[in-house]
Amino acid sequence: MNTDEIIDTYDKHIMHTYGRQPIALDHGHGQFVYDIDGNEYLDFFAGIAVNNVGQTDDKVVNAIKTQAEKMIHCSNIYYNEPAAILSKKIAEFSGLDKVFFSNSGAEANEAAIKLARKYTGKGDIVATYNSFHGRTMLTVTATGQDQYKLPFKPLPPGFKHVNFGDMDAMKGAIDDNTAAVLIEIIQGEGGLNMAPEGYFEELDAYCKEKDVLLIIDEVQTGLGRTGKILASQYFDIKPDIISLAKGLGGGVPIGATLTSNKVSEGFVPGDHGSTFGGNPLSCAAANAAVDEIIEKKLSENAEEVGKYLKNKFLELKSKYDFITDVRGLGLLIGIELNMPGGEIVDEMRKRRVLINCTAGNVLRFAPPLLISKSDVDKMIPLLDEVFSNIN
Repeated sequence: MNTDEIIDTYDKHIMHTYGRQPIALDHGHGQFVYDIDGNEYLDFFAGIAVNNVGQTDDKVVNAIKTQAEKMIHCSNIYYNEPAAILSKKIAEFSGLDKVFFSNSGAEANEAAIKLARKYTGKGDIVATYNSFHGRTMLTVTATGQDQYKLPFKPLPPGFKHVNFGDMDAMKGAIDDNTAAVLIEIIQGEGGLNMAPEGYFEELDAYCKEKDVLLIIDEVQTGLGRTGKILASQYFDIKPDIISLAKGLGGGVPIGATLTSNKVSEGFVPGDHGSTFGGNPLSCAAANAAVDEIIEKKLSENAEEVGKYLKNKFLELKSKYDFITDVRGLGLLIGIELNMPGGEIVDEMRKRRVLINCTAGNVLRFAPPLLISKSDVDKMIPLLDEVFSNIN
């Protein structure tokens, strides 16, 4: 098939749930992807912060091949070695004891909410406006953006929302029926929003004071993306539950819900499950991806190159008055504009660079964690050129 044939087939047979860019990606390596016509693109999006180790990482590919030749799937009724190994690695880098494996970030958050309610015996979850936690009925209700959930009423009860970073509002929302607070360190889909200094420490302390569980959604910020293995490690806090997905599997679908020994006792056999969660193929891929992030010090590279990239964006901000803010950590950075950003994404694609726009007016940059300063130096002049053509 050529590009037009692929797009035509999508239009005929695949539900129209995404506004897609008019290219058909075929293969990739590292920080580069190639469309079916052979055009090369510098990838500053990484499949929505998924390909943290880049495309077709040798260790991940070999792990998938080796495991596929042995066993692709087995039921959770049985034990498998890759899941056991991965659970130990996750415990080591997170400081939490137990993990439930699933297939996506939405499922990881769904498990977190169910666990919090079962463990505490309470019903309410406090989340924040502009958050994003998934697209299941439960997690889309937890999401603090009406556009994603209002079309699907009636919604499940038991959710409250407050402004992100507003500790007074959070205290006002927490009461005797609150099971947990569910929150992101950086609101990825909400526009790369960040909380004020000291917020998470105060939130953690207040949750402990009120015997409320703190759930940190690290689906987008986890696995080295922000310059640390977990973004929550920037703060002096101890979450009760952490959700992971995206970068965990090196591109293979996998989700994980992490918690302590104590809180994990909320689940007993039959309370929750997943047919494909923790299967040997996805866990083998995740083991290789985690190893690559740690052994290649990709968190450290994300911190160093991220600071370099952010400084370049700040230089552009001083040049163009339509840039209102630059924010983020590591290699999860947003440029906020005073206008829609969709056309800029299109223009960058035409210049063979893939970026994204979220919240309508925030350009999101979430490249593979292995990108270099020279990759940044290739991208910035192209972005500058696009900006210079804005009237």
